[in-house]
Amino acid sequence: MTPITEVEGRRLALSNLDKVIHPVTGTTKGEVLHYYATVGAAILPHLRDRPVSFLRYPDGPDGQLFFTKNPPPGTPAWVNTAPVPRSEDPGARQVVIEDLASLMWAANLVVEFHTHQWRASSPAVADRLVLDLDPGPPATVVECCRVALHLRERLAADGLQAFAKTSGSKGLHLLVPVEPTPSEEVSAYARRLAVEAEAELPRLVVHRMAKALRPGKVFVDHSQNAAAKTTAAPYTLRARALPAVSAPVTWEEVEGCRSPEDLVLLMDDIAPRLERYGELLAPLFAPERAGSVP
Repeated sequence: MTPITEVEGRRLALSNLDKVIHPVTGTTKGEVLHYYATVGAAILPHLRDRPVSFLRYPDGPDGQLFFTKNPPPGTPAWVNTAPVPRSEDPGARQVVIEDLASLMWAANLVVEFHTHQWRASSPAVADRLVLDLDPGPPATVVECCRVALHLRERLAADGLQAFAKTSGSKGLHLLVPVEPTPSEEVSAYARRLAVEAEAELPRLVVHRMAKALRPGKVFVDHSQNAAAKTTAAPYTLRARALPAVSAPVTWEEVEGCRSPEDLVLLMDDIAPRLERYGELLAPLFAPERAGSVP
């Protein structure tokens, strides 16, 4: 029998709680749900007013993975959605996670949460810039950290402040609060940063996605600033064998990274880190910290 629980006055049917989702640690779906309930106060501000896309992995990372933008079949009427027109579907809508009940409903589907850099209230007007640092083997997150430190200084020269989080996979994400700016302009600036970084660090950085260019280098992916693109949200679990989280890190941790294991942050690490550091990404929500895009 599927257990029914009540979250903020909403009744939710939570299924297959004993099913193993992350095989290396034997992490079950019930433990995944407990994680999201525990970190709800941290992840929700990053999801509110931002249409989400889901990478679903209901049978774990070795099962079928599928990316969906449309509200899944059976989405309750009380889960908010927002219009996100697409050329092939002008009437398209996407889910917007506004509260703990809708967070737990979505987590029960076993998903990664991915968001745009703009809010539903201001479509295609970004309030964040993102740079996704993706290492090409044998490069690792160690090399990503070197690139991140370079980009932090470059952004600072333009009056912008960067904050780092793990990707939850192999790399690192830089998030930058910006004054509301058309996504097209943010994308152009982010591309300039990536091209400059390659020119200044040619043995370490590449700004193009072509796999032949990437071995041993860090791909500075600027494309996720496009209005149609999304990035893994802070605190989302990733579809990996380990229950890895895309989690904020301090610049001291970035500077001190000597091994890929230094920046592997798992589900059980997050609550203690929140207690120790607080919300490292809180400045993303402070209007006075947002800079002007050159």
